Amino acid sequence: MSKMIAMQVPRPGAPFERVERDIPAPGPTELLIRIHACGVCHSDVLTVAGHLPGIAYPRVPGHEVIGTVEAVGEQVKGWTAGDRAGVGWFGGSCGYCTRCRRGDQFACLNISAVTGVTRDGGYATHMVADQSAAAHVPADLDEIESAPLLCAGITTFNALRNCGAGPGELVAIHGVGGLGHLGIQFARRLGFRTVAVNRGRDKEALARSLGAHDYIDSEEGDVAEALQKRGGAKAIIATVTSADAMQAIVGGLGPNGTMMVIGAVGAFPVDTLALLGKRAAVKGWYSGVAADSEDALAFSKLNDVASMNEIYPFEEAQAAYDRMISGKARFRVVLKMD
Repeated sequence: MSKMIAMQVPRPGAPFERVERDIPAPGPTELLIRIHACGVCHSDVLTVAGHLPGIAYPRVPGHEVIGTVEAVGEQVKGWTAGDRAGVGWFGGSCGYCTRCRRGDQFACLNISAVTGVTRDGGYATHMVADQSAAAHVPADLDEIESAPLLCAGITTFNALRNCGAGPGELVAIHGVGGLGHLGIQFARRLGFRTVAVNRGRDKEALARSLGAHDYIDSEEGDVAEALQKRGGAKAIIATVTSADAMQAIVGGLGPNGTMMVIGAVGAFPVDTLALLGKRAAVKGWYSGVAADSEDALAFSKLNDVASMNEIYPFEEAQAAYDRMISGKARFRVVLKMD
């Protein structure tokens, strides 16, 4: 039987190990995908460190996957061998109800099929995925630039198109990092008045080159006041991982504004009276389903949105993961398979 290679986590907190396995056969509704590139996302820490219940080890992380379909199950529709496929965090739906198609991935409190968490993901040469988890990838999208769009990209794109802002309205992208550098590109191309917010001035030139109309250095003063001087934000896309930073900026919302929290920070205090007075809101937003991935990929192709990546050979997964977790990568880390 033909063999595949995987970089697996043998147990929570353990280093990656290289293993050979038999290439799995797809189930009736599954695709067998030959992987070409897989992004290394901060969410992979959930698997590597064992932060979620119900993860069986050994486990192969990775949920920013671009590859080619090699085989399909007998009940699969709409896919054939040779198609390009992308697989994100969404592991597929049972199809019983419409909630997953509306973007509520965990509506049934079932995480039994999350890619790279409770089923093996993309730190490998091959993987299987349910057909409902797979997104069609345009043939001429670069696989390295496109892989992070399956999580970082879809998260920022989906948050922006669900934030309530209209063309010309002020949208602040809070943080110019792995999520934020994509958020700036999407926001500009969606027609928003795009303001980048970050600590210091070292990323100002980059933010403007990506499409930001304006830039606020959060170290130079009250960032909420700075947004209010610009008329107040219709939306703030909070990509940072600092509760203090989120607390500092939420007051920059204008009337009927919404702060979309896509960076994981836990709890932070919010002045509810201020929210009431402006009819403003703080809302969480997380990723999306396969159809959302296809939308994000198609939009990126039409509007030249691309991630900026540090590329590592597949078998250097440990070094790639360590680089990502250090916070020093600019801006995403991608594993490239031979």
